Amino acid sequence: MDAAEFRRLGHALVDWIASYRETLEERPVMSTVKPGDIRARLPRSAPDQAVGLGDVVALVERDVLPGITHWSHPSFFAYFPSNSSYASVLGDLVCAGLGVQGMSWQTSPAATEIEEAVLDWVRQLVGLSAAWTGVIQDTASTATLGALICARERASGMAQTDRGLQSKAAPLVVYHSAHAHSSVEKAALLAGYGKAHLRPIEVDRAFAMRPEALAAAIVGDRAERLHPCAVVATSGTTNTTAFDPIAAIADICERHKLWLHVDAAMAGTAMVLPECRPLWEGVERADSLVFNPHKWMGPGFDLSAYYCRDPQHLIRVMGTNPAYLRTQQDGEVSNFRDWHIPLGRRFRALKLWFHLLDVGADGVRARIRRDLANAQWLAGEVAATAGWEVIAPVALQTVCIRHVVAGLDEPALTEHNLDISRQINHGGRAYLTPSVVDGRQILRVSIGSERTERRQVEALWTELQAVAAR
Repeated sequence: MDAAEFRRLGHALVDWIASYRETLEERPVMSTVKPGDIRARLPRSAPDQAVGLGDVVALVERDVLPGITHWSHPSFFAYFPSNSSYASVLGDLVCAGLGVQGMSWQTSPAATEIEEAVLDWVRQLVGLSAAWTGVIQDTASTATLGALICARERASGMAQTDRGLQSKAAPLVVYHSAHAHSSVEKAALLAGYGKAHLRPIEVDRAFAMRPEALAAAIVGDRAERLHPCAVVATSGTTNTTAFDPIAAIADICERHKLWLHVDAAMAGTAMVLPECRPLWEGVERADSLVFNPHKWMGPGFDLSAYYCRDPQHLIRVMGTNPAYLRTQQDGEVSNFRDWHIPLGRRFRALKLWFHLLDVGADGVRARIRRDLANAQWLAGEVAATAGWEVIAPVALQTVCIRHVVAGLDEPALTEHNLDISRQINHGGRAYLTPSVVDGRQILRVSIGSERTERRQVEALWTELQAVAAR
């Protein structure tokens, strides 16, 4: 492909993306292909001779689009939103076009310094103090793994530089809410703590971690000659968007000298609104924090913002310094390869920078307030309708509901609500997530797509009632 062909195909694809976004509401939200359908469209091996992209738009329409679930659809209510604004798409285009590998400052100074600047913008937007320093990671899962490795090394006196965890007599223990994301357990296992040393802490009626249960678990482990090491508090759990009481948890962590990591993957973006910040009161006392701008702020996946209070400890834990990576500027700049697990780094800051320039802080705030209002509207409608229940407090934009039919036992109600979710999702007009809370089958509605307005939420509620009645 030469430059002329690149221009032709690139212009065609940009036009197609714009048209795709403009007509998105006309498409079924969830892909309806069966396992193996897409793979069956492709040859069994790569072509020996170049065939070119030809009509690339037709290629995408034929072999890709049937297997796409449309995360940017205005009636996407499943999981958490993962959108990509037009400005973010352009940022990704420039990132790919430049082909930057920003492992150190010298390999592309702009990649480092723009990242430093925009993460400081985001720090200010969510109300964090200047005590925090940020770095972009791919996902919250990776960031939490990094945080638990840092906690491990602080508690073990940098055991990784000697014989690792095997040199310590007392096993290290990690504590987390029973409703924490599965990535927390995965990170603790990968960091070497061992499943026997993970402590899921029971939650209260609002599905938030109970501080007294955490304190009792720590005391019990000390009595067993174990070494309490870290607590992961969740600000906005995946199932219900519950908020662990960070201030009370921080009291316990300080008393016992435990690392406190806050997982605010979805909810962190809500803190651009001053009225939401009481939900994570005490966050300034944590050691590390992660949230995903790619979930609700607008820049596309993957872009996770990881903040820490002691970047030098992070560098000691993550850093390597072989001769072939050293540069003249090492003592005066940030080399972000030493701030996380991967060596290589994409220029992810571009899409965040482009997005914030495009919409501004006021645009982000307006979007969050719109989604919060839509969630409260839906919760109010559900609560006021006979036969429907709101299962959990609606702290942000996630609404957990279920339909109850008199005379049905719990197994029958489970199947009834699962059937509602199947009919909604396979009907194509909306997509939501079935889940389980306190042993009860629920319908989880996550409001937050870039293009979701009140009319899409109203249409979902109308369809839910119609399906339940059938």
